[in-house]
Amino acid sequence: MPQYSSYCEYCAASPAGDPNKAYHDLEYGFAIDSDAGLFGRLVLEINQAGLSWVTILKKKDAFHRAYEGFDVDRVASYGERDVERLLSDAGIIRNRLKVAAAIENARRIVALRPEYGSFGGWLEAYHPMAKDAWLKLFKKTFVFVGGEIVGEFLMSSGYLPGAHVPGCPAGERAAASFTRRRGGGTSSPDTRG
Repeated sequence: MPQYSSYCEYCAASPAGDPNKAYHDLEYGFAIDSDAGLFGRLVLEINQAGLSWVTILKKKDAFHRAYEGFDVDRVASYGERDVERLLSDAGIIRNRLKVAAAIENARRIVALRPEYGSFGGWLEAYHPMAKDAWLKLFKKTFVFVGGEIVGEFLMSSGYLPGAHVPGCPAGERAAASFTRRRGGGTSSPDTRG
């Protein structure tokens, strides 16, 4: 089996049907413009803990359906019946701690809104920061958020550098997605390695 020096190199060599390739080329390190998108990415990263990323990518659509499009308000209102529904859904990761974390984190995003307007507004208020400062902030604000989860969430959403190696065409498109969203401002996350 070939050894790859980066996720970009692995994905460039992957066949068209590999879920990693589509994720790398279209999502990884790109701007996410909605709370549902950011929350969904956080839910996926939390569920990846202890599993391979390809497992999560293969279940991404099922997660989207199970968590009602990652609608933060709906998930924040989930009760025990919803927990049981999620735990019986074979299409997602059926781990009680991860399900509980998704619901609690949705509630915490709702609690951020009066001050920051949105999850994205909260991220923008603190960006840029070093990974260790982000980790402290995430641990203070959310649940089930260790170093790898926070690091991958922030890299995958463009708030930490490293999603793409220099010269990666997807990395160039990812960087441009922030420039467009922020009107060409200088605070665009660095998606280069």
